[in-house]
Amino acid sequence: MEQTWKKFEEWLAQHWPEGLSRLNPPATDEQISELERQLEIKLPLDFVACLKVHNGQDGFLSFFDGMEFLSCEEIYSQWAVWKELLDAGEFKDTFSEPDKGIKNHWWSSKWIPFTHNGGGDHLCLDLDPSESGSIGQVITMWHDMEARELQAKTFGDYFQGYVAGVLSGQYVYAEEYGGLINADDV
Repeated sequence: MEQTWKKFEEWLAQHWPEGLSRLNPPATDEQISELERQLEIKLPLDFVACLKVHNGQDGFLSFFDGMEFLSCEEIYSQWAVWKELLDAGEFKDTFSEPDKGIKNHWWSSKWIPFTHNGGGDHLCLDLDPSESGSIGQVITMWHDMEARELQAKTFGDYFQGYVAGVLSGQYVYAEEYGGLINADDV
């Protein structure tokens, strides 16, 4: 994880120094433990390793293809919004169209958002996949669309693939979008 971050930070230093300067310092063991206590889960080790490099970012900038990289505090804040809706029965008769390996929920309290686009959409760690899925897989969660898409089998796979995409030019810095986006969208 540290090597992947190092490559990403080197790219940021050259192509988007402001973005690099907005990454938070590492999460402390106490911050991670508190998040796990609040969520009543254990986070995947690869994601914990990521948080121990950078605890999200400061302010809204798009680090992950138009999405903010959430800190421990913001992960809980975003999760709590969805949990309140779930507990109020908002999703009782609402289902998604999931890829293989993802349960057919609109939202699950075992889906842990680590990004946010400012409009209710997230990338989530899925800690309760279907039988053919993998614990800790990365999935999409759209607030107004049924699709629940599998992005990667693990956070580590997702992050390595994303950084490789940045380094190869698949994702670029676009000032008008406030961060990194898919080059096809520029």
